[in-house]
Amino acid sequence: MKVLVGVGGTERSFAALEGAIERAEQADDELTVVIFDDPSASLSRGQVRERVQRIVAETDVNLSTKEIDGDPGSQLVQVAEDGGFDQLIIGNGTRTPMGKIQLDSIAQFVLFNSHVTVKLVR
Repeated sequence: MKVLVGVGGTERSFAALEGAIERAEQADDELTVVIFDDPSASLSRGQVRERVQRIVAETDVNLSTKEIDGDPGSQLVQVAEDGGFDQLIIGNGTRTPMGKIQLDSIAQFVLFNSHVTVKLVR
């Protein structure tokens, strides 16, 4: 399976990457990691890039990375569709005290506009 993983610097996005790598090790998925600026993250793009490189260095999975600029939601959808990916994985979502899931604007855009299957890791 050809999988695109969006990493914006939140802990959930790193969890999504680690989960995708675990699956790729078992299922021989082809992974591409897209690094983007997430306004809700406290890490800079350089810090995100370094952490992704550390995570990738600990695995035998062959993957590629790329960085995107502009609106993350629309760029993730565009890359996923143009690249012929089977799945787009993003980490996002929190629960309210009432148990409802809250998504940020990036996740909402991706979920509502992607023609590629989206896996939301929360």
